[in-house]
Amino acid sequence: MGKDAGTWLEQSLDYEFDDARLLELALTHRSAQGANNERLEFLGDAVLDFVVSEVVFRAHPESPEGDLSRLRASLVNDRMLAHIAADLGLGDFLHLGSGERKSGGHRRDSILADALEAIFGAVFLDGGFDAARTIIERAYGDRFEEFPDATELRDPKTRLQEWMQARQMGLPEYDLLDVSGKAHQQTFRARCRVGDSVTTGSGTTRRNAEQRAAESMLGQLRQGAGR
Repeated sequence: MGKDAGTWLEQSLDYEFDDARLLELALTHRSAQGANNERLEFLGDAVLDFVVSEVVFRAHPESPEGDLSRLRASLVNDRMLAHIAADLGLGDFLHLGSGERKSGGHRRDSILADALEAIFGAVFLDGGFDAARTIIERAYGDRFEEFPDATELRDPKTRLQEWMQARQMGLPEYDLLDVSGKAHQQTFRARCRVGDSVTTGSGTTRRNAEQRAAESMLGQLRQGAGR
């Protein structure tokens, strides 16, 4: 693997472990033999939530609790964590079982996300909360400065309803059109109706199908309204 994990962490996030065993444990997936990073991931998840909550709280002093929660969720979900982990090159240092290695586990979002949280937990144990906060801030970089629009983080059904209510248009109507596939792998198709306008959406649950139909409807209405 070229450089070792300790050197990688020093170069990428400027942190050196006093107890190198914690870093090795943080990088060990449950598919490998022996102890794994699940407990550290549990701890790191809590530390990350607190740090991100404080960052979002201070950066948006006027935002209501709902917007703060959505902003935090957008920063701590698996996709975001996996992007950060990939940018850092974390996947090259994971300890995986042979099956996970062969199936590309070092690139899987959930595995990368859990390992990054485990590193945050390991740093917390090794150096305390301030050290964990610092390494989280370094890992996120300008993601802690360039926040998404909180209103766009609301789910499509909520955004559609708010858009319509602001224009005194009433509420959209949703119908389940059909369900196909086997019981464990179903596809739902739903319809969203606003006046004479109709859109449809598909998903693995009725809710997902309705959300996609709502997203299509919102785009259609905005386009028609010129915004």
